[in-house]
Amino acid sequence: MKSLLFSLLFIAVTPIIYAQNTFSGKITNTATGEPIFSANIYFPELNKGDMSDMDGNFSIANIPNGKYKVLVSSIGFATYSKELIFPETSNLNIALEKSAIEMEEVIVSTPFHQLQSENVMRVERENIADLNQKGAVTLSDGIAQIAGVESLTTGVGIGKPVIRGLSSNRVLVYTQGVRLENQQYGDEHGLGISSKGIESVEVIKGPASLLYGSDAIGGVLYLNPERYAAANKTSAEADVNYFSNTQGYQGSLMAKTSGEKLKFLARGGYATHSDYKTGNGKRVTNTRFNETDFKAGIGYQDAKFKTDLRYNFNKSNIGIPEEIGAQSTAKDPLLPYQEIDNHIVSLDNKIYFKNSSLDIKIGYQYNNRKEFEEHHHEEEHGTEEGEEHALEEEGEDHPALEMHLETLNYNLKYNLPRTGKFETIIGVQGMHQTNTNYGEELLIPDATTTDFGVFATTHLHFEKWDFQGGIRYDLRNIDSKAVEAHEEAHMEEEHEEEHEHESGEIAALNNSYKSINGALGAKYNITSKLSARLNLATGFRAPNLSELTSNGSHHGTNRYEVGDNALENEQNFQLDLSLEWRNKHFEAFVNGFHNTIKDYIYLQPTGELIDENPVFQYTQNNAELYGGEIGLHIHPHPLDWLHLESSFETVTGKRSNGEYLPLIPANSITNTFRVEFEDPVKKVYSKYAFVRLKNVFDQNNVSAFETQTGGYGLLGAGFGGEFSVNSTKMRVGVSANNILNKNYISHLSRLKPDGISNIGRNISVSVNWML
Repeated sequence: MKSLLFSLLFIAVTPIIYAQNTFSGKITNTATGEPIFSANIYFPELNKGDMSDMDGNFSIANIPNGKYKVLVSSIGFATYSKELIFPETSNLNIALEKSAIEMEEVIVSTPFHQLQSENVMRVERENIADLNQKGAVTLSDGIAQIAGVESLTTGVGIGKPVIRGLSSNRVLVYTQGVRLENQQYGDEHGLGISSKGIESVEVIKGPASLLYGSDAIGGVLYLNPERYAAANKTSAEADVNYFSNTQGYQGSLMAKTSGEKLKFLARGGYATHSDYKTGNGKRVTNTRFNETDFKAGIGYQDAKFKTDLRYNFNKSNIGIPEEIGAQSTAKDPLLPYQEIDNHIVSLDNKIYFKNSSLDIKIGYQYNNRKEFEEHHHEEEHGTEEGEEHALEEEGEDHPALEMHLETLNYNLKYNLPRTGKFETIIGVQGMHQTNTNYGEELLIPDATTTDFGVFATTHLHFEKWDFQGGIRYDLRNIDSKAVEAHEEAHMEEEHEEEHEHESGEIAALNNSYKSINGALGAKYNITSKLSARLNLATGFRAPNLSELTSNGSHHGTNRYEVGDNALENEQNFQLDLSLEWRNKHFEAFVNGFHNTIKDYIYLQPTGELIDENPVFQYTQNNAELYGGEIGLHIHPHPLDWLHLESSFETVTGKRSNGEYLPLIPANSITNTFRVEFEDPVKKVYSKYAFVRLKNVFDQNNVSAFETQTGGYGLLGAGFGGEFSVNSTKMRVGVSANNILNKNYISHLSRLKPDGISNIGRNISVSVNWML
């Protein structure tokens, strides 16, 4: 196996010159015949493209022989899609039809890279810039604006995505083409990724184990990094955001340049926020946070080879709130707080053969998670004042918790030559991961996790029907070390004092988990405007280390958690049905799902007390979740600048004994009134404004250790525009969330048990300067 991997890597990093083609043409308006300026011509499989000039002309070089799909898109026009064969094609004039429907983009998270309207599986896609226009403070906050997606929050600095009621290890996050591993089982820390340098997010709702393996049982968030500059172009960007509620700001600088084959990109950013203020005017102590982020990339592409090396460093210092105390606008976190360093390196290679291609992705991640807290031993030792002060300083200097998580993953996919109407992909995926403790406290033991999966998927296309299916086999092994009761934790050499963690004995673990999963989907174009999708899929999730090995007090939740090393895989089966109607001025969709999970893992109170904390035991029971989303988008003719949008989402989660699952988002409905004006001739050539009202209903369907949550309504609004400054562009935006300063508590807030409200009125201002 190793020799095969080395051979493939050698091939991947050795560019070979093959025959190359040039594709050129002109983009025009179907109705008037006039050229269209700044239309985007893009080959998604090749990751190559160009923009049309003032005369509508374009040219793209270094296109390999084969069959590839070209997409042409421009604001105010319907997206054009066509498969072209090279070297038979060299020139093509393309006419675009006027349409008020937003431009379609290629869906990257599914295997065959199609437009959403062509995809067998419905996938939500949103540009991060559009989400940020609505005043999102963090990436997690922005993603929560997508229908069917919410955020499990601890203040505004910590947020975890929730897809149709499932979160943490049941939702997989991909960034730079590799799975994100950052101790995501815990509710008390967030994504660790800045929105700066992320172009778009795609959301797969439901099991995606066929493509991604374990942990995709609830869905996938796929983050697409920003693109390189077009060939022979150089650009730069500076942007800054200000947030009134937290008196916070976020800024970044970016520069990128591309030749015909070689490409470079770099972006640095910094964000800092004070404690957020609730609707009643109180600041929530220690919800402050700051973040430093750096992203860089270097790419190379010729006619038969493409490689993309990306690096992301993210450092976050995040306060852990416990109560509403001293009122302050300081930005340095108090004790307790987290310090998280995250390094992600990814190498994405693609080799093009005559009628097939090979994808090789390799990723390495290093996650260093530290938690600092006040010293626990001051009262025990009865030290004098000077000694107590020294101990307090030691608590600040040395983390109580420190875990190093290192992950190496690989993903090999071979796109077979097309056979008639069939497109087929076979692949191998794997992961090797180690977790090592260095602090005085242990949440999970030192452990090694290895994954191996092999899969095949195929797509069959007819005029009105599309079918897609596949099968996958996975094997995961978890090997952890034993921990004795009151064992001394790993300590750094400079520590002079020995500490004991507050956990009981943890037995060594060597467990293996296997699973076979499949998926089958169909899309049928009932009419030219009405389409239906039906998808059936199974998924699995191996239990995580916390569920298997916990045996100690969890201060973040004030409970003593006990794991079970005999837990089985979670295995689910989900049915999705989607109906969509679309014409030039009206869109509507209805999505319904039913998700049955066998051996769902959850915490159950035992009625005991240890260290004055109630004891919760991890256990399993069957569960089901069901619900869906309904939405419509109206842009009436001839008022193409006017947009009326509405969406409703609902989910219900129950165990087989009839009890409700915890942390299920409340039903909600969002209505948006939006206007957009595009005129490339005018000085301010792009203008927008919106008013949005989100109504969240009462959540009365709660688990045994939750309380009911009242409903609320949040009003938001914003406006902005884009204009020219000499040869540069300037984009300015203003948005306001919770305009009426509503004092409310979300059901998915981890501060809810303490009666702490969510963020009050927040006005944000953004300025973006593109050179």
